[in-house]
Amino acid sequence: MDGPRQDPRGNLIRPYAVTRGRTEPVRDIAMEAVLVTTERGRQEAAFAGRDKQRIANLCEQPLSLAEIASHLRVALGVARVLVADMAIEGLLTLHETTVHDGYEERMELLERVLSGLRKL
Repeated sequence: MDGPRQDPRGNLIRPYAVTRGRTEPVRDIAMEAVLVTTERGRQEAAFAGRDKQRIANLCEQPLSLAEIASHLRVALGVARVLVADMAIEGLLTLHETTVHDGYEERMELLERVLSGLRKL
């Protein structure tokens, strides 16, 4: 036997527990939006809670919202609520795609995000 068996349900946390019951972000963030930790985020994330600290650590390198959700193994909606809070608090810088992008540019961007997620 390889070791003690672990119940796979042991790692499940209800999404509303992570977001304190909220299901809607304070601002809408596209899944391809890129986030980067700010200087304030580096200094204060440790005091903002475990999930926000993990996001701040991940975003030392630019990551999309979709990639953050994947790394945290949470639903996109949960990541969106946490990330939106962090952006409002000044812990993350949000770089969104421009609204001038056409269909082809948005599809290309989504394909790059999907490719990055598959590499994880």
